[in-house]
Amino acid sequence: MKFQKKYLMLASLGFVGSMLPALAWTQNYPLPTPVMQAIIDKDTSRHFGDAPADGGPLATDLSAELEPAAIEKFLRKVADWQLARSQAHFGRIWTSSVMYTGFMAASEATNDSKYKDAMLAMSQQHQWQLAKRLPNADDQSVAQTYLDLYFLNKQPEFIAPTKGDLDTLIDLKTLKPGDDRLPWWWCDALFMAPPVWAKMYVATGERKYLDYVHTQWKNTYDLLYDKQEHLYARDVSYINKTEPNGKKIFWSRGEGWVMGGIARTLDYIPKDDPQRPFYIQQLREMSARIAQLQDENGLWHAGLLDPATYPLPEISGSALFVYGMAYGINRGILDPKEYQPVIARAWKGILKHVYADGRLGGIQQTGAEPAFYRPASSFDYGVGGFMLAAAELKKMVTVKPAK
Repeated sequence: MKFQKKYLMLASLGFVGSMLPALAWTQNYPLPTPVMQAIIDKDTSRHFGDAPADGGPLATDLSAELEPAAIEKFLRKVADWQLARSQAHFGRIWTSSVMYTGFMAASEATNDSKYKDAMLAMSQQHQWQLAKRLPNADDQSVAQTYLDLYFLNKQPEFIAPTKGDLDTLIDLKTLKPGDDRLPWWWCDALFMAPPVWAKMYVATGERKYLDYVHTQWKNTYDLLYDKQEHLYARDVSYINKTEPNGKKIFWSRGEGWVMGGIARTLDYIPKDDPQRPFYIQQLREMSARIAQLQDENGLWHAGLLDPATYPLPEISGSALFVYGMAYGINRGILDPKEYQPVIARAWKGILKHVYADGRLGGIQQTGAEPAFYRPASSFDYGVGGFMLAAAELKKMVTVKPAK
């Protein structure tokens, strides 16, 4: 009844308006509004995933214990399900490319080449090309996998098209001619693009690619980072927007993109680089704030500062937080005593959203802000974030943290 009364109050204030019929009164969460459902339907039609009303029985064969075998079993179950359902639809769009980063991590973590081999076949199919001319951050993200495969094989043709595109973009002061937005004008971009540029620096030895990362990340930070909340606005349009409870809008997956982006980039920044402490400090600040916002079940909600409006936990953001924190522990950036309990609670919470067939549920559809979704909702980019988290978590319990 409390949730029903709150929903009616929001409707009376115009927050949900005609969307009221979308509420299922017998459930303790709101169903997607017609506008949100249209996005889900579009995502499903594009083979990003789906959102069935019933995902079937939940898995009963997994353990949340933080030990290598249990983590690997959990990882394989989800990765195998995702590979089987998505391989026929591999493309170069960002949703797929985030999933690819997870498959590469899963291959290393499990020592199973089938995931990496699938990524090689995908890359060859697309002839190592990015999606379009003057690619934005999302369009660049597939090159993370091209570069990872290059590091394994050292074949110049793996990265030549990407290098050509980056060399075209590097002198542009804005997103593209006629568009005065920053190249990385939205916080998601910090996961998609910086790892490509930083890896290209390592692959070529050309400092200009790393300098580009430092310049553009700092520009985005200056525009979007809230120095009181230690969180990023999704883009400039959200800086003054608030949730129904009056607090600022900070979207869990958006913050996860940033923390994941730091983890994907930092290993390629030299230890003596004067800009390196900037990224380390951000990971520390954001991890501390995110830990404060963890719910009683170990997870986080789509709207970080208004979980009552978004009662379902959101798994893509939660997984990316685990990834960023486990990475921080593994690199000696975060204190294990402080963050391992946070990670353990989150991992236990994520496990409760895995179905018997390997489906990972609780993943919000594409968008730019918190939204409603079904418990069985599963999309490829969220599974990619999970695979990154699982691989880093296995590393955390296997290898002593760096000092």
